[in-house]
Amino acid sequence: MSEITTVGLDLAKNVFQAHGADASGRVVLRKKLRRDQVLDFFGRLPPCVVAMEACGGAHFWGREIGKLGHE
Repeated sequence: MSEITTVGLDLAKNVFQAHGADASGRVVLRKKLRRDQVLDFFGRLPPCVVAMEACGGAHFWGREIGKLGHE
């Protein structure tokens, strides 16, 4: 499996969607996450760039995911 360099995170109330891509832009991961699984999921990934939509919850998730070493 290719190394994930970028993760796009679609924020929602209960179920989030994560899409990971390698350096060439090829999708290597698609995962549905419940709210309580998000930090555990990102804690297991090597540091990478995480992109998410701009919304009220994005500030919270950005801080928490950033604490795990991601950009």
